[in-house]
Amino acid sequence: MPALGADMDEGTVLEWLVKPGDEVHKGDIIAVIDTAKSAIDVESFFTGTVERLVTDVGQTVPVGTVLATITESRAQPAAPPAEPKGPERPTAPQPPGPPAGLEVPERPRPATLRKREKKIVAAEQAPPAVTISPLIRKRAHELGVDLAKLRGSGRGGAVTRADVERAAAERQREVALKPPSPAVSRIRVTPLARRVAAELGVDLAGVTGTGPGGAVSEADVRRAAALVPEAAPAPEAAQRPAAAAAARSGVERALSMRQAIGRLMARSKREIPHYYVSNTVDMTRSLDWLHERNRELEVSERLVPAALLLKAAALAARKIPDLNGYWLDDQFSPADAVHLGLVISLRGGGLLTPAIHDAADLRLAELMSRMRDLVIRARAGRLRGSELTDATITVTNLGDQGVESVFGVIYPPQVALAGFGKVTERPVAVGGLIGVRPVVVTTLAADHRASDAMTGARYLTEISDLLQRPEEL
Repeated sequence: MPALGADMDEGTVLEWLVKPGDEVHKGDIIAVIDTAKSAIDVESFFTGTVERLVTDVGQTVPVGTVLATITESRAQPAAPPAEPKGPERPTAPQPPGPPAGLEVPERPRPATLRKREKKIVAAEQAPPAVTISPLIRKRAHELGVDLAKLRGSGRGGAVTRADVERAAAERQREVALKPPSPAVSRIRVTPLARRVAAELGVDLAGVTGTGPGGAVSEADVRRAAALVPEAAPAPEAAQRPAAAAAARSGVERALSMRQAIGRLMARSKREIPHYYVSNTVDMTRSLDWLHERNRELEVSERLVPAALLLKAAALAARKIPDLNGYWLDDQFSPADAVHLGLVISLRGGGLLTPAIHDAADLRLAELMSRMRDLVIRARAGRLRGSELTDATITVTNLGDQGVESVFGVIYPPQVALAGFGKVTERPVAVGGLIGVRPVVVTTLAADHRASDAMTGARYLTEISDLLQRPEEL
C-alpha cells in the first residue's frame, strides 16, 4: 500500500485491474485505492508477472502492507562465447555416392527433429509481435477488452485507442441484448462500483462484470449507464433512497477528507516554523504578450494568465533550489527537478494536490494542457498515485475566486508554498507618473529550517522579473 500523500495512513482496495498470471509493465495501472480524499489509480513499480493478489477487494490496510506480489522479468542470459577455432584439420574423404539412376530411400527423421522444424516454420509464418502502449493497455483495462483477441488497425497492425473502444462497444451491445442471469444474488460488486451504481441509478442485476472472478467494476457500471436510454422520471418515493444514499456517501467522503486535511495542516503548523513574504507584480507586459499570442491560436489552445504564473513559479524554483525539495531526517534534501504541486478544489469540498512533473522544462502550451488535464481528472477521481507523491514545491492560485492574496500552509515534507491572487487594476506610479495597471499579489510561505526571508524575497523577485519577459517563459 503506497503512501499517496503525507496525510495518508491507510487505504482500501476498491478494484483490481489485473489477476494472477497477467503480464504488467512499469507504469501500468493495476489497482484502484480509496483514500480519505479520493479514489487513486495505482501503478506497478515493476515489469513482470502478477504472482498473487494478497489484499482482497474492499479490505482496508495500513500504508506499507503488501497488496500483491510480482515476479520481475529478468534479462535472458547472454549466449556463451564461441570457442576459438583451432588449426584446420584435413577433411576426411567422403564415401562415394550411389550410382547414377539409383534412388536411395530417405532415412526417416526423428520425431523430435520433425517437431522442431514445425515450430520453426510456424514462427516464420506467425505475424510479428505488436507493441501495445501503456495508455492503450490502461484503456483496455478500463473497458474490459481482451487485447489478445483484438486485431489492430494501426500501422504494422498496432492496436489503437479506436480499436479498443470499438471492441468495447461491440461487446457491450452483445451484453445488452443478453438476458440477465437469474443468479443475481451471487454477483460480486466492488464497493466503488456499488456507490457509482447508486449515483447513476444503474441496476446491477443487468451488468456483466469484467473484473477478477466476474466482479462488477466501476467501468462496467459506467458502460451500462451509457447504454441505458433515458426513461421517464421514477416516482419520488423510488428516487428518494438512491438520492439519500448518494448524498450520504458524498457527505461522508467530504467529512473524511476535511479531517485528513485538518490533521496534516495542524501537523504542518505545529512542526514547521513558517515565515511569509509577499510582493506585488506588474502584469502589463505579460497580459499584452498573452493577448497577442492568443490571437494566433485556436480557441481551444489559448493560454490563460495562470499558465504564465505557474511557469514563472517553476522557473524561479529551479533558480532558487533552496525552496525546491524536502525536509527529511532533520535536513534539507534538494530535488533534481521541479515537480509543481497544484492545489485543486473539488466540487464536493476538499482539496487535492497533484504534481505537474518537470514543470520548468515544459513549453507554455504543454503546461496549460497538463494543468487542464489534472483539474479534470482530479474532479473525476482518476488521478495516479505517482501524481500525488512527488511534488517538490506547491502553488495555490485563488485568483479565479476573487481573492487578492493567499498565504498558504506548507505541505510536508516540502519546504515552500507559493500563492497567487487575482489580477486587479490598481493605480501605480511609473516614471514619476501615476497610471492604472494590472497587478497580481504573489506570496510565499517557507520553512525557516531550510531557508530564510532573504531566500524567499529572491524567489518572489525572480518571479516578478520573469513575468516582465513573458516571451522567454
